[in-house]
Amino acid sequence: MSLKSIMDSAETSPVRSRRRRWMGCLLPFLLVVGLLTAGGLYLNRHRDLLPIPALSEGCEVDTSDGIVDLSVTQMGNAGTISAVAISRDLPERAVAISLATAMQESRLENLPAGDRDSIGLFQQRPSQGWGTPAQIADPVYATGKFLDKLVRIPGYAQLPLTVAAQDVQHSGYPDAYAQHEDDATTLAGALTGRLPATLNCTVNGVGTAAAGAVSSDGLQPGAATVARTLTKDFGRSVTPVAAAPLPAATGSAAASGPGSASASAAARGLDLAVGTGGGAAGKQLGWAVAQWAVANCQQLHITAVSYAGRTWQSGSVSAKGWQPTAAGAATAASATSVRITVAG
Repeated sequence: MSLKSIMDSAETSPVRSRRRRWMGCLLPFLLVVGLLTAGGLYLNRHRDLLPIPALSEGCEVDTSDGIVDLSVTQMGNAGTISAVAISRDLPERAVAISLATAMQESRLENLPAGDRDSIGLFQQRPSQGWGTPAQIADPVYATGKFLDKLVRIPGYAQLPLTVAAQDVQHSGYPDAYAQHEDDATTLAGALTGRLPATLNCTVNGVGTAAAGAVSSDGLQPGAATVARTLTKDFGRSVTPVAAAPLPAATGSAAASGPGSASASAAARGLDLAVGTGGGAAGKQLGWAVAQWAVANCQQLHITAVSYAGRTWQSGSVSAKGWQPTAAGAATAASATSVRITVAG
């Protein structure tokens, strides 16, 4: 072989080798891109196969006065405290004092135990005459006992919140209640209905109510449980009655979400007639009941709540919070009747 041939071979062989290595790296890359593109196109056409990500569960009150975030359990307990105060026709200030106290004492959790023999939302002690452990563990009873003592304090509604709360609780940290006053005031505005459509809860699911026979007043089992809980919390302020069927066109939108059968959804519905004779006070009470229902959606398997032209749905991801009620369901969401739908 001539010297020129050897030199030519030495100059060109590394180039060919590098080209082969480059092509070897490129082919797997193109293959991966092709597979990803094909997979993306397939899933785009079959979106029902995509997994649904879990939501971050929780409740929020969003008002011009402030924003308060709580867990679903905490908001349910806050709703009970407010409802018991409403049942006694007490002012919003009583609700704020009660909420701030429970926020400090238990973080709005119905604790089974605490300091010494303290129990429940307000950490009341059986040894101090608040009641039996079983009684104090009932949020309605515990709230009632707190309010019994609160209303005996002369001018409690005009007192600083810390003073009123301390006169009831006799805490070792009397100034601690002050740190919760702003949040408690914001919560009280929503839960008493003064600030409508400001409470929203996001949940991954509400489950289904237990099966059973229809009650003597025509309520399905799940609706009957809601009615009993409402009566226990609100007393005679509200009157639960069996719901009239929803219009066929609105059964899924106002009840159990897309794809549900309107007839079965309507059968699980529950109308709550607000017995106040209408007017501003009646509408405020209606919003108190409606937002109480949202706060208790998971515990009571509530899928939808409609009132005064607005609807909240537990399964709504694209339209969170209170949305305008569908036209066909307007009669089920009047100014004097709260529509609650329960998963059966």
